Amino acid sequence: MNLLVLVLPLLLCLPQRLHSLTQDGLSLLEARSLLSYPSSSPLSSWNPLDPNPCSWPRVSCSSSSAVPRVTSLDLSNADLSGPFPLPLCNLPSLSSLDLSNNSINSTLPSGIDACLALVSLNLTENLLSGPIPGSLANIPGLRLLDLSYNSLSGGFPDEFARFASLEFFSVVCNFLNGTIPGFLGNITSLRHLQLAYNSFVPSKLPAELGNLTNVEELWLSGCGLFGEIPDSFGNLEELTSLDLSSNRLSGVIPASLARLPSINQIELFNNSLHGGLPVELANLTTLRRLDVSQNQLAGIIPPELCELQLSSLNLMENRFEGTIPENIANSSNLYELKVYNNSLTGTLPNNLGSNSPLRNLDVSFNHFYGEIPPNLCAKGSLEELILISNKFSGVIPPSLGGCKSLIRARLRNNQLSGIIPEGLWGLPHLYLLDLGENQFSGEVPDGIRSAKNLSRLDVSQNMFSGDIPEGIGSLSSLVELFAGTNNFTGQIPGNIVDLGMLSTLDLHDNELSGPIPEGISALSKLNELNLANNRLSGRIPSEIGSLAVLNYLDLSMNSLTEGIPLQLQNLRLNFLNLSYNQLSGDIPEVYANDMYRNSFLGNPGLCRDQTGSCSTTNEGRGGLKYLWLLSLIFVLALVILVVGIAWFYCKYWNFKKSNGGMALSKWRSFHKLGFSELEITESFKEDNVIGSGASGKVYKVELSNGEVVAVKKLWVNQKKNATVPEPGKDSFQVEVEMLGKIRHKNIVRLWCCFHSGDCKMLVYEYMPNGSLGDVLHGRKAGTLDWRMRLKIALDAAEGLSYLHHDCVPPIVHRDVKSNNILLDGEYCAKVADFGLAKIIMAGKGDESMSVVAGSYGYIAPEYAYTLRVNEKSDIYSFGVVILELVTGRSPIDPTFVEKELVKWVRTALDKKGMEQVIDPCLDPAYNDEIRRVLEIGLLCTQTAPVSRPAMRKVVKLLVEAGGGVGNRPRNPKMDGKLAPYMYEGGADDAGLSRRSVHVA
Repeated sequence: MNLLVLVLPLLLCLPQRLHSLTQDGLSLLEARSLLSYPSSSPLSSWNPLDPNPCSWPRVSCSSSSAVPRVTSLDLSNADLSGPFPLPLCNLPSLSSLDLSNNSINSTLPSGIDACLALVSLNLTENLLSGPIPGSLANIPGLRLLDLSYNSLSGGFPDEFARFASLEFFSVVCNFLNGTIPGFLGNITSLRHLQLAYNSFVPSKLPAELGNLTNVEELWLSGCGLFGEIPDSFGNLEELTSLDLSSNRLSGVIPASLARLPSINQIELFNNSLHGGLPVELANLTTLRRLDVSQNQLAGIIPPELCELQLSSLNLMENRFEGTIPENIANSSNLYELKVYNNSLTGTLPNNLGSNSPLRNLDVSFNHFYGEIPPNLCAKGSLEELILISNKFSGVIPPSLGGCKSLIRARLRNNQLSGIIPEGLWGLPHLYLLDLGENQFSGEVPDGIRSAKNLSRLDVSQNMFSGDIPEGIGSLSSLVELFAGTNNFTGQIPGNIVDLGMLSTLDLHDNELSGPIPEGISALSKLNELNLANNRLSGRIPSEIGSLAVLNYLDLSMNSLTEGIPLQLQNLRLNFLNLSYNQLSGDIPEVYANDMYRNSFLGNPGLCRDQTGSCSTTNEGRGGLKYLWLLSLIFVLALVILVVGIAWFYCKYWNFKKSNGGMALSKWRSFHKLGFSELEITESFKEDNVIGSGASGKVYKVELSNGEVVAVKKLWVNQKKNATVPEPGKDSFQVEVEMLGKIRHKNIVRLWCCFHSGDCKMLVYEYMPNGSLGDVLHGRKAGTLDWRMRLKIALDAAEGLSYLHHDCVPPIVHRDVKSNNILLDGEYCAKVADFGLAKIIMAGKGDESMSVVAGSYGYIAPEYAYTLRVNEKSDIYSFGVVILELVTGRSPIDPTFVEKELVKWVRTALDKKGMEQVIDPCLDPAYNDEIRRVLEIGLLCTQTAPVSRPAMRKVVKLLVEAGGGVGNRPRNPKMDGKLAPYMYEGGADDAGLSRRSVHVA
């Protein structure tokens, strides 16, 4: 009663306090009631007991009137979800509404024109779908409309021609179709028009856009445009940024465009332009940034163009010839020059970098010669110096030794010589130094210890000499060290084992002596160890056998002695070479087979007979012969015993069956269950069949408790042509053993199993969206967008990574394919069907199978030829799945000349380019991500197993390719303005570069 006395006055006052709220406050609360948001959202702090909504977070008001009115709402990044909050249009003075970067997931209502006072409406980066309402054009004062990075579809409403004040309009990265309408040219107030990365029907660039005489920026990338640039664009006198990238435009830049007085940025990236750069470009007196990358442009670079005060010149991946004009070095603004992958020749301008803050220089894959300009870092700004595969000669300029800003230096495959400037070795920010395939000499100084950020060091194929400095052991960030094919002497530094991040150590073809360093087990991430062709002595450290991820070991052509450590059997090696040493004793059993026949050549003390005897005397041979005879008699007796037992068992089993006997039924559960065996068996009806394969049928079973499960009923007598597991175990036994122990979000769950003499069942969690194969190639083909495909690829990769790296011992699936990747209600992918799975036992790098198991089109080539299986076989199969996701095609297609998807993709890339490979259903806005994922698929399907990345690495590559899966492409800033979203990698981006797609 006392509590009621206290609370009652508050309850009576609450309606009065709500009533005291202004009408604007009530409208805000009504809008909030339509949205979902976490407690951390600013909307949680909107207090209805506070009568003044102007004090609420993210709310701005005008104080010019007697009653303050809400004029601006900034609810960006507020974790909101739900429909567009139309009650906000009841705010009569609301001029600015920002709901960007939330999860508004409805269509835009036609009643949005009730927001009559709006000047700025920002809805970028939400989940909006459906058409753009034409009623937006009824908002008289609207100046900014940003609908970019959503899922809007349809075309542009005809009403848009009536916009009277619109200055900024962006629909970048949506699913708009139709064509770009000419009536957009009627919106003469526009200053920024951004239509990039939509699914427009291929069409010509509308000439009417030339009526936008106030426009400063046109961003029309990835809009399906073809034909020539209209002459009417010459009327765009205020244009400062033109981006027509990722289209199919042809012809040349019109002379009228070249005479624009104020244009300072033009991009024609990834088009199909023919011909060269017109000299008329020199009329663009304020041009600062020119990017015509990845076209088919030819001819020379006009000297007149280079007279301009350019800040960035990007001509990479074209067919330019001739030289880089000397006068480009006169620009005081030049910070970026990228011309890689052309046919340019001559020398680089001698004064390059002398007059400007040059940051990025990439001239790789051309025919340049002569010396490196001496003043590239004169302004102290040089970060990237990429000169790969040219014919540069002479020495590295001494000035580069003091270039503390340098981050990447790649001078590989030139004719450079002499001593490296000492300061270059120890630059504080340098993380990649590639000097390979030149003629450098001298010693590597101990001062290299100062390069604390160095991640990759490549000095291979040069003439370096002297000791490898102790300072190498101080480079805690070093991941790859390539120093092969030089003249290094002395011992391998003992502290090299302190490099905990090291994955590759290659010191082959030198004159190194002494033992292999003790403590090498500390290099837990070492993947490749190549010490071949040196003068190393002593024993092979047994610690090498503890390097869990090592798959390449070459210690050949040294003077190593004693026996081969048995611990090496713990490794899963794709390559092993211990030839031409002084080893003795037995070859470990794992390696005593034909696969490694060339791994032990030139070691006369090694025994190859595995009987334990190395005697070469006549007496020894006689004893060996007697021992062999006894062994043969023993084996024959054992075979007779086994055959007799098997015969007796078969007779007994037939007798049991003939007398109506039945094996004791077994019901085994792996989780707490709410159903019985009887309830399952009663649901075996043809109407419930959801799949059928070589091993049996799969039924959908709805249980009395409301749960749904999938039940695989295996055939009693499996089909003769069915792919079978290893002898001794049927697919039922294998799957029970595997899935009964596995717990992972991306591995399908086995609830329980049942078997008797007549029936075998496996009960799984039900996956309502079926298999990836069904969704990609069945009735739902084309329904998966790119982000969903990328998420599915990552889910499946994480499941396989768990099998390969986290299970002890590791598990190889052996039948990875799109039909064995199942999708739940949220399209989360889970790996299924472990009937062919194989445990790789400790001490065995791979195992021999008696038959080729798997599905045609997914089988790794080495597996088909050698019947040997390891994780690399799964990685190849998963690479095929990635190619399916990218292309939308089946792994086997009779329309392919090559029959198999892998071969078709590689051939099509070489002949037709990437556009002919990518599934046309995919949004071209994601072409950058798709290209990178395609490259991952090609890496996984390399012919040589050692070239395929580990599944843990595949997971990392997929995450990096998607910029963090689940996010839409971002809209980066450049020079304070919105810039095109495009791939910025240079020619030197190893592994996942644009170039590698075309040469894979």
